[in-house]
Amino acid sequence: MSGTAPGLWLRLVAMTYEAVLLFGIAFAAGLALLALAGWTYPLPAERRWLLQAVVFVAVGAYFVYFWARAGQTLAMKSWRLRVVGPDGRPPGIARALARYVLAWSLFAPGLVFAAVARAGIGWNLLALAAGLLAVLSLARFDRDGRLLHDRLTGTRVIRE
Repeated sequence: MSGTAPGLWLRLVAMTYEAVLLFGIAFAAGLALLALAGWTYPLPAERRWLLQAVVFVAVGAYFVYFWARAGQTLAMKSWRLRVVGPDGRPPGIARALARYVLAWSLFAPGLVFAAVARAGIGWNLLALAAGLLAVLSLARFDRDGRLLHDRLTGTRVIRE
């Protein structure tokens, strides 16, 4: 396969740009549900869970569509990054879907801290950021610069 693995800083920059784009997707999906259902805040627990599920699916649809189609989201294209499967081509829909679900493991350390420590929001955000950096740093120890979700799905991110 051609291309090299991106470094930590390039991954972080691309993820930051991706977060800006995802804000718009999450906002539009949430607004659509709230407007169509006629819901207002505060939401009861079951409606809040449904709203979160809709946003999760909308974000997932964005990633799966772009990864399966060309191996690149809009942010990845800007930073010349691409997700490829074992054959060097964009992953198919099933592989992209598995990668999306497994990629949430990037946030696991911070989420575990937040659930166990029950600290304030500042500490939880710090733990989320520190955990994300720690997990991203693990790519240095993989020969192909892959993270856990890439190893499990047989994909990798390359620089073009």
